[in-house]
Amino acid sequence: MATADNFPCSLTLQVPFPDARLAFVALQALRVDKELSGLVKRELSTVASPGSEDAGQTVLQVDYKATTNRMLRVAVNSFMDSLALVLEVQEEMDVDVIESEKANN
Repeated sequence: MATADNFPCSLTLQVPFPDARLAFVALQALRVDKELSGLVKRELSTVASPGSEDAGQTVLQVDYKATTNRMLRVAVNSFMDSLALVLEVQEEMDVDVIESEKANN
């Protein structure tokens, strides 16, 4: 049975998105790729942005746990590559949402 002692290295990433739909699409796209090593555990979810009211779950949260710092680094690097691809596709395909967010800032 895996305990917290078996996975002492951890990291939580929070990636904000312009709206809840894009966060959910990213979650679904990234959830497909499971961790290849049993030495790393990853949980993906969407959460509300801290301090926001009624904005929906616009933040992709990724919780990593690993047996070593090296395994954590390798897993997070791989995840960041996948995330970059998802964001690039969203930017190309969801121009209206991304552009409206830029215009509001």
